[in-house]
Amino acid sequence: MTPDVTKDDPEPMVRGGDASNRAERLTNTIRDLSSPTIRPRDSATLILIDRSHPVPKVLLGRRHDGHRFMPGKFVFPGGRVELKDKVVPTAAPLHPRDIERLMLRVKRPSAGKAAAYALAAIRETYEETGLMLGVAADKPLANLPEAWAPFAKAGIVPDLSALHFIARAITPPGRPRRFDSRFFAADYTAVARQDEGFVGPNAELVEVVWIPINEARRLDIPGVTAIVLEELQDRIASGMSHEQPAPLYRMLNKRFRRELLD
Repeated sequence: MTPDVTKDDPEPMVRGGDASNRAERLTNTIRDLSSPTIRPRDSATLILIDRSHPVPKVLLGRRHDGHRFMPGKFVFPGGRVELKDKVVPTAAPLHPRDIERLMLRVKRPSAGKAAAYALAAIRETYEETGLMLGVAADKPLANLPEAWAPFAKAGIVPDLSALHFIARAITPPGRPRRFDSRFFAADYTAVARQDEGFVGPNAELVEVVWIPINEARRLDIPGVTAIVLEELQDRIASGMSHEQPAPLYRMLNKRFRRELLD
């Protein structure tokens, strides 16, 4: 799972596709909106980037064919935000501008809720890939939630300053499962530990691949993943500045809208 640093990528790094029609293109990927309307669940996703190549690579995993949600698709590691994620200590907080954007368009916004989104992305990444993001703790980590026990055992505390808030997307009404997803990105150098045995034929992800960001569309990826990759390309081309706004994709009147959170 460690990135291959021995090969160069032939294509130059470029910005993502036309931002002005991303919402329209995302709308065109939606086929069936006939399910009863349900409330979306908060979720978080982490895009790991290997920037040791001329063209950065990203980590994608293929979901098990037996899953009801996106079977066989290549996705970024991620999942639902759990209530206890917000009580986990961190080595450093998110960037202030990211905290501000994460608190926009949410009920009962707080810095703790913003941190919980980022912590969920880190936890889910470990649970699905065995990659643990953080830094060595300066004291024992006690009384962590059960899902965070591997971090306590390894003496690794999450470092939220390594994360960038890239985009947010809400599954439209009428889909059988709905998520209000926050997409974060982090450099692979933020990985403090790699444990084996998390990816395989009986796991949530049956394989993971590092692929140049320009070539990720060759994989079977969901429409929202393709759009977020374009947003990430723009962010990388701009130097990964925290001053760049993060787009929110949500459906209004049967069409996605792209609203900049700034």
